[in-house]
Amino acid sequence: MRRRDFIAFVGIPAIGWPLSAPAQQPPKIYRLGYLSTARIPNLIEALQAGLRELGYIEGKNLKVEYRFGGPHSERLDAIASELVELRPDVIVTVGTPATFAAKRATTTIPIVMAPVGDPVRIGLVASLAHPGGNITGVTLYGSELWGKRVEMLKELLPAIAHLGVLGNAANPSTQFWWEETQRAAQALGLEPALFTVRELNELTAAFAAIQRNGIDAVVVESDAVFNSAQRQITTLAIEHQLPAIYEVPEFVNGPSLTEMTRRSATFVDKILKGVKPGDLPIEQPTKYELVINLKSAKALGLTVPASLLARADEVIE
Repeated sequence: MRRRDFIAFVGIPAIGWPLSAPAQQPPKIYRLGYLSTARIPNLIEALQAGLRELGYIEGKNLKVEYRFGGPHSERLDAIASELVELRPDVIVTVGTPATFAAKRATTTIPIVMAPVGDPVRIGLVASLAHPGGNITGVTLYGSELWGKRVEMLKELLPAIAHLGVLGNAANPSTQFWWEETQRAAQALGLEPALFTVRELNELTAAFAAIQRNGIDAVVVESDAVFNSAQRQITTLAIEHQLPAIYEVPEFVNGPSLTEMTRRSATFVDKILKGVKPGDLPIEQPTKYELVINLKSAKALGLTVPASLLARADEVIE
């Protein structure tokens, strides 16, 4: 700046020219799209809480467009395209089918998974460390855990022979979860069988088929549709006298998925601040907990071995 310009500027108040107060800029409104196969209130609340902690408040500086499409890909595709037309800054997806629908709808709007299964194996991203493209977020996947779950069922029920796996036929991750569980079951001398549904109204028939086929216990995969029907699934398991093991503790008591969803808010924050989603490594769980519901065990007439109880992080009496 030249010296005479500076002197002229600071001299304005001295000759009595009024200075206008700087206009207050309205807060920037960020737009978020939210896509899920089902409305799961605790996951929505977890994301909202995580965003609030980072300064994003709905109705103040954040507008969220919520969309729930059900398990059918064609319906999800239509809703994902509808969200893309609204041009949100970020789209948050819950579950694998919703994330695939969002990916098919846009290659430019950032997508944050909150969470999904194995995003690398099913082809959503290139790698966990360097996802590339427009997708990042959190995954609850850990292939070695499927074997651990089967081992725990075998420890709980030494005489078990037939193991059922309940999955969502509309979820691309189901096949991979089934392969992992099948491999682990056969290694322990168990005969596994896969039972799938596409709609929640098929669950009653599925559990009847599981019981009819002489299944001794069932592994329930983690899926957004299933997670929205936790009480229905656990009730059906009790009614059919089926010991069950679940991937997420919400079916028993805990908040694992909600904590992961809360963590996804940090990805939204970083993207809104200019970080490219493809440069944000996908997060995996760093802590795993074993939660045992003794109340359900007693209802099924089961005695939980002391070895399992000793390893449990939480025991529900």
